[in-house]
Amino acid sequence: MTAGPVEAQFRAAVTRFAGPARAVATSIVGIFGVVATPAGALPLAFGLLALTLVASAADVFAKRSFVLSVLRAGAVCVCQPWITSVPGEASLWALNVLTITAITWQWEHPPRVTGPALAVLLAAGIAAGPGEWLPVVLRVVVETVLARLAFVLLIRSTARTDAVRAEQAALEQAEALDRDRRRREREYLALLHDTASSTFLAIASGTATDPGAVAGYAARDLAILTGDTPVDLEAGLREVLARRALPVSAVWEPVPQVPASAALALVRAAEEALRNAERHSGADTVSVRLGAAPGGVVVTVSDDGAGFDPARVPPARRGVRGSVVERMSAAGGTAEISSAPGAGTTVTLRWSRD
Repeated sequence: MTAGPVEAQFRAAVTRFAGPARAVATSIVGIFGVVATPAGALPLAFGLLALTLVASAADVFAKRSFVLSVLRAGAVCVCQPWITSVPGEASLWALNVLTITAITWQWEHPPRVTGPALAVLLAAGIAAGPGEWLPVVLRVVVETVLARLAFVLLIRSTARTDAVRAEQAALEQAEALDRDRRRREREYLALLHDTASSTFLAIASGTATDPGAVAGYAARDLAILTGDTPVDLEAGLREVLARRALPVSAVWEPVPQVPASAALALVRAAEEALRNAERHSGADTVSVRLGAAPGGVVVTVSDDGAGFDPARVPPARRGVRGSVVERMSAAGGTAEISSAPGAGTTVTLRWSRD
């Protein structure tokens, strides 16, 4: 099973720490071992110290220091009869090096590697060391098992942390997908609010009576809804303005073509702003301006009517929130509604490729 990020970071950190920790500890033990060595065995002790320092350098700088680690501990164990500070007893130098080596190995290598190597070292210590070695063997084995157990428990803890994080990420992704689904549902409802309602009203009022014309409008809208090819935004806005109940003054500036999805959002949002002006503003005229913006376009719909307080629009009124603000947000644009009682209303629609 592939390790998660937390487990992988923990393993990497422990592996980086094990070698230097073993190097420092065995070097210190080696220095004190030389100090405690009988005078007649000092040349041998210095030789062991030199081997210890070489192995310690490998622990710090080399990626694979296992062989030198075995050699260092084995040499100290074999030389016990000469370097022991208390004649007839096991060498503390050998005991400490064995313990340090066995414990730090548990952080770097699996038991199938460290087990046989530790068995060989203990056998060498028993064969060469003076005194009773059973307590030494028991101590080294117990400390090794405890070190491995602690390492395994920490690994399992990091694995559980990874599992919790993965579960949380999955929940967040599911929530994001659910939000996106709800946003699309709101967009669909907004489309129904704009297209189906206006089509039904046109048919019911008798404005649209030619089946061919109705089919043409439907085909055009379907192409816009299902495609994202660049289209002429001005043409769509002109068609919306041609069906207005209030007189409309329009200013057209040259603008680049925009994707069909963005054009649909801009046209429908502008149509909703015009419809709201007709129904609620009490204005005599409405002005529409199409202009270019950095990387996109801006459409402004203004009236000099009664105005309103946008913060007090009831949640049930989806015209402003659903068909204007949320529609533009879903298309990657923005909608800004500026109004106040008695000051008219200005709706600014922006869309940019950036």
